[in-house]
Amino acid sequence: MQKVSARTAASASPATGLASLVYLVRTMRPRQWIKNVFVFAAIAFSENRLWWSAPEKLLNVVMAFFVFCMAASAIYLINDLVDIEKDRAHPRKRNRPLASGKLRPALAVIAAVVLIAIALPAAYLIDPDYGFLSVLTTYIIIQGILYSYLLKNIVILDILTIAAGFVLRAVAGAVVIGIPMTPWLLVSMGLLAIFLGIGKRRHELVLLENGAGEHRRILSEYSVPMLDQMISIVTASVIMAYSMTTFSAPAVPRDPFPMLMLTIPFVVYAIFRYLYLIYQRGGGGSPEDLVLKDPPFATSIGLWGIAVLGIMLLFPA
Repeated sequence: MQKVSARTAASASPATGLASLVYLVRTMRPRQWIKNVFVFAAIAFSENRLWWSAPEKLLNVVMAFFVFCMAASAIYLINDLVDIEKDRAHPRKRNRPLASGKLRPALAVIAAVVLIAIALPAAYLIDPDYGFLSVLTTYIIIQGILYSYLLKNIVILDILTIAAGFVLRAVAGAVVIGIPMTPWLLVSMGLLAIFLGIGKRRHELVLLENGAGEHRRILSEYSVPMLDQMISIVTASVIMAYSMTTFSAPAVPRDPFPMLMLTIPFVVYAIFRYLYLIYQRGGGGSPEDLVLKDPPFATSIGLWGIAVLGIMLLFPA
């Protein structure tokens, strides 16, 4: 059935007019822009509550968020262009606009070039010291070129490269407001990204079963038991790293004790809920979908955010 669908997709007539723009936007994955909230990490945990006391710095981070959205969308377009034939062997990805033949590759190429051509100058305008531009350029090179053409085919490095994209987002958020990144916060976000990457690989492996290697050769290098072991290790590491963040972040209210410790249960619940969705509900392939579709998971993240803001506002550092 997959081979028939692949042939059908290859011969499908591309959409035109408004429909082609709709398919283009779908390929740009606006639902995955939620991943770019990592750029807010530095200012959220900054000393002197910069998100409250320095509106101009918050504006810089907001603009950096949208610049990353453009860059990320360009990378999704590049990735789908590279993986057209492989996606046609996937039970879900074969319905993507490029793989199904509904979107012309030439239009995707033009859109990717335009998005990058807008994002890079915008990064310089936000931070004329070239810091943000350097981080964004590194992100585009690693994710859009090295990962799409090489690193996605190297076992373990493929997962670490995905995690590097999240870390670069966090670093960019610190660069645009000119503050150093809290080491434990950086570590916890990197480990969280690895956790999500492993979950995604496991979901692909389970979904495709014996056809995993046909869709993506690197999947044949993994096994479910191996990924389960990696998830166990990283799960514990994420919880420990975040706990250390709550103890040592410069902006942590410390009277009568490090108050951000109160947010640890929300993080633990969210991670355990995510594990439940992976193992009991067959999720994990698209973390952003879980945030939008699973009320308990979304609620735990929302309560965590409210708790962090409340503690930072109500208690002095």
